[in-house]
Amino acid sequence: MVEEMLFARPLVTDTKGESIYKVVENFFQEKEIPMNNIIACATDGAPAMVGRHRGFISYLKNAVPEVFAIHCVVHREHLVAKHLSGRLHNSLHIVITVINKIKASAVKERIFRQICHENETEFERLLLHTEVRWLSKGKCPSRFYSLFDTILEFLEEENPQLMQLVSAAKSDVAYLTDIFDKFNAINLQLQGNLVTLVKCKTVVSSFIGKLTLFKQNIARREFYQFPHLAGLQISDDDLLAYCEHLEVLKADMIKRFTDLLELEPPHWLIDPFCVAAPTVPLYLQEELMDLQSDCEEKAHFRMMGHERFWIAIAGRNKFPNLWKVAKLLVLAFPTSYLVERGFSAVVQLLTKQRNRLDISQCGDLRLLLTDMKPDINGIIDEHHAQVHPPH
Repeated sequence: MVEEMLFARPLVTDTKGESIYKVVENFFQEKEIPMNNIIACATDGAPAMVGRHRGFISYLKNAVPEVFAIHCVVHREHLVAKHLSGRLHNSLHIVITVINKIKASAVKERIFRQICHENETEFERLLLHTEVRWLSKGKCPSRFYSLFDTILEFLEEENPQLMQLVSAAKSDVAYLTDIFDKFNAINLQLQGNLVTLVKCKTVVSSFIGKLTLFKQNIARREFYQFPHLAGLQISDDDLLAYCEHLEVLKADMIKRFTDLLELEPPHWLIDPFCVAAPTVPLYLQEELMDLQSDCEEKAHFRMMGHERFWIAIAGRNKFPNLWKVAKLLVLAFPTSYLVERGFSAVVQLLTKQRNRLDISQCGDLRLLLTDMKPDINGIIDEHHAQVHPPH
């Protein structure tokens, strides 16, 4: 399977769901691609995309009733991570205030870097807090905490009142550092190529279970999973606040990922050679028995893993009934990762000197995003054959 950008076109008038759908529909008609080829669509939660009557998905379902629509799992995870109690939100706000005060002035930033240099710290710069890029946001408290003592030293002369607030929030910053590190880890697991619905359910279910584990351990003052908290004196009030936050995170995860948690992929999808044929639906039993008796396919499965194996099965036009069930679970994109990757590519391409280029028409965007590699040697051989034909 190859994951590639299909197309990118500007929205000339507005960004309504109907306008987005018309651009997609026109492209499919222009390229003579049947709309029924769309089996799934992942979007963010914007009203223009998921509105019940005028969202893009509603128009798409009118054209393709069987299409599977899913809210991007990375976006949902981001929304859960933003869920902070009043106390933790205030502590994060203090962190952001300090960072902005230091970064806003070139003089203050130079003084801060000099103090870092004198203290021989690992880092000499703070990271800006950004609401849109979760990985950067998640690393912000981590960098802040690693420079905590240096920040207090800087604020002692610059703003003693703010220094007192920062000092009082130390345990909260340590907790946020640890929990954001865990959200960053799950965020990375949900990104990349060949991320399937099955993998997303595995990652999400595991994290929900871990949240329960974290709460139980913290309540017993066992901070193994929270290394930054482990080195501090934590009061009972602190423990209660963190346990309550972990409970809220768990409830929010369950609420936002109900569809994934209720997804029950068939056991034969993960390992078709360890399932008894009589336990599957009648219309699949013969094909499953044929598959289990095929030694070559068994070897392919061991080499490829279940995702690539089923895609290879489809490419060989074998076991159509099994593939019909497996297709959605293997091919559906549960995240908008490729779109976000495209946005990052646009930022790289449209510099101040190139901001008038139409990168979607001239091919720059496609070249930057594609994973396909040109066969340079083959092109050279073909060119030589044309220039110097055999005698």
